[in-house]
Amino acid sequence: MRAAVIGIGSNSVRMLMADLDGNKGIRLQRDRTGTRLFAGLDAASNLLPESMAKTAEAVGSMAALARSSGADDMVLFATSATRDARNADVFAQMLKEVSGLELQVLSGEEEAMLSFYGASGDGYCGVIDIGGGSTEIILGEGSRLDFSVSCQMGAVRLSRLYPMTKLEDLDLVCSFASELLTSQVLPHTGAFPAPSAWFGTGGTFTTLAAMVNGVPWTDRTQMHGTVLPLDRIVSEARLLAPMTLDQRRALPGLQPNRADIIVHGICILISCMRLLNIPYITVSEYGNLDGFLKYHYRLRELN
Repeated sequence: MRAAVIGIGSNSVRMLMADLDGNKGIRLQRDRTGTRLFAGLDAASNLLPESMAKTAEAVGSMAALARSSGADDMVLFATSATRDARNADVFAQMLKEVSGLELQVLSGEEEAMLSFYGASGDGYCGVIDIGGGSTEIILGEGSRLDFSVSCQMGAVRLSRLYPMTKLEDLDLVCSFASELLTSQVLPHTGAFPAPSAWFGTGGTFTTLAAMVNGVPWTDRTQMHGTVLPLDRIVSEARLLAPMTLDQRRALPGLQPNRADIIVHGICILISCMRLLNIPYITVSEYGNLDGFLKYHYRLRELN
């Protein structure tokens, strides 16, 4: 069976297609379109019509691509921005009309679980998933989750609260992120042993990997498995913080439409690593789409 899963995040819409044979799967194709859905939430927490339409168009195109590629089954889910939206039902109806798919809105706990299933390595480990609207932190082993939390803090959400135009802003944003993480995460993690390894998933991590490896952001071959030490991450943040958006967009390792939020994502990462005493973290190309395939179709392996 050929299956496709489409995920609507706060910053982008992504698709993963795979061939499934029993409890095994083989990844075939990925697709991504930046839509910045979270930026379309107004003060009353309603998604604006133009934001919904742009995202629905991307979903419709991916669904059509999956069908033309022979997908037998498709699933559509959404995360933080849609979870926050008061008019999520209107958005779901629009998506169904455009794509023919029923929308599943994941809870924060479900999002955390799927990120862990997708990005975790062997043995007892931790996963950090930094998205546009939320950040998930998970500890566990295999299919067992010992701890998970979804924090109301993502790169797009944080950039709307605290724009960054100079180096001095970096410490202020990191300080705010640390305060929120301390209140939501620290009281719960002390009961668990420190993981032997940490993995990071999301655009913040792949961008950092491209910059550290000195490769264009379009080169996806050298990002998975990149080890990021905390001191190097701080150095990259200090390099980027005082840059203008045009200067950031000119960097080969930085996806242009991420220029305004990349430092905010890095601030969240720095705060997580300092709070949890993480000296380095390993970049994973895999995330909640992979986790959804594994969980939804009960896969033992996904290669």
